[in-house]
Amino acid sequence: MRRLALLLLLLPLTGCHSAYIETDLVNASGAKVPVVELDYPDASFGISSFEPGGTMHYRLKVQGSGPTKLLWTDAGGHDHTAKGPELHEGQQGTLRVTLTADAPQWDAHLNP
Repeated sequence: MRRLALLLLLLPLTGCHSAYIETDLVNASGAKVPVVELDYPDASFGISSFEPGGTMHYRLKVQGSGPTKLLWTDAGGHDHTAKGPELHEGQQGTLRVTLTADAPQWDAHLNP
């Protein structure tokens, strides 16, 4: 029984971890953005009422493979879509999407 308890206590120290992509959405458009959504393989996340200069942090756990896509509504009520990088299950690293007045800028540093 003691050995089992010790094993359960040491299990988190074995070095196993899930692969995540640390993601930041940044509103550098200079205006409030009513809706922003980032689609990625098998999931999505978003924010409503994204203030100018705001940053939203999210950890993506990619299931499957496929493209990313940013969807947003500008201050004038017009809907926009922009394609981003392909993501693959097991990747980890960082992804920064900066929404500017013209178009989003994608900065991805991903392994493998």
